[in-house]
Amino acid sequence: MANELQATLDQITPLSAEWLQAAQARLDDLTKPRGSLGQLEVLAQRYVAIREESGPGITGKRVLVCVSDHEVVAEGVSAYPAEVTGLMVQNFLAGGAAINVLARQAGAKVQVVDVGMKDDLGDVPGLLRRNVRRGAGNIARGPAMSVDEARRAVEVGIELARQAAAEGVSLLGTGDMGIGNTTPSSALYAALLPCDPADVTGPGTGLPADQLPGKTATIRRALATNRERLNDPLSTLAAVGGLEIAAIAGICLGGAASRVAVVVDGFISGAGALVAMRLCPTASHYLFFSHRSAEPGHRAFFERERLRPVLDLDMRLGEGTGAALAMQLIESAVAVYREMATFSQVGITPGA
Repeated sequence: MANELQATLDQITPLSAEWLQAAQARLDDLTKPRGSLGQLEVLAQRYVAIREESGPGITGKRVLVCVSDHEVVAEGVSAYPAEVTGLMVQNFLAGGAAINVLARQAGAKVQVVDVGMKDDLGDVPGLLRRNVRRGAGNIARGPAMSVDEARRAVEVGIELARQAAAEGVSLLGTGDMGIGNTTPSSALYAALLPCDPADVTGPGTGLPADQLPGKTATIRRALATNRERLNDPLSTLAAVGGLEIAAIAGICLGGAASRVAVVVDGFISGAGALVAMRLCPTASHYLFFSHRSAEPGHRAFFERERLRPVLDLDMRLGEGTGAALAMQLIESAVAVYREMATFSQVGITPGA
């Protein structure tokens, strides 16, 4: 494992018990019955412990939309052709996609990153060019990429997270774009949870029900073809993953190392988060899982990892849309923590 990735893993530490206790003490002193704000209190407590600030605020919000293509679309696993990836990138940059609308509502900046697009769009204004290779290989017939390419793509995400932290961002969201990317995501879930591919394979962008068995068979073939490469999290990512998924894993790790809260989007982002958690289990302390996707495999992920999403809205778009929505709830939770009066301040003794 290269020095930059290993150095990042070495910097990730568990949340401080002292900060968690201090945050809980303030939450219990707020002018309300203890625990009455439910999961908002859990969100606030963890954010305080991540930031290690007694009066924390949200100093900046950013959604990083990582983009890659996938040759596995040749196997008929997607309802849309590969060309849509580039067209959607142009839509993101023009501000016309769902993530642009929801990010504006959340007051978050959207940054679009080419990690593995098959086409070079050139110096398009607003597109961050960090391409590692021109599209992931067809995982049904071989590896998605080399282990070195997977590491480099992870390090793209680490770099993005560190840069965001240096620029004052305290809430970072993950997003994705890549036609066909629910297939490598399902393969990663199957390999790393682990579980049967049928438990984590769904329609993605709307694959007809009669084509779903073929998609599941493609994932089984990918796992069989790459069986000897599934030795560790990074090698597994290289074998059956995608470059945007690798970058998302890096964002999770880089955010954790920089004490920046990372809001994980949906099914594809969850696969990247799972890779990060297998590389460093402690990274999960810094992750907020924004929503449970309508993709059936996402439920298996939450159940097996014993995680709870912030929202459950039957969404399955990706792009970072769930992350943008959850950011608003996290910001509200932090505002309650910081701005509400305490019983001590107003001179009330609870239960008196």
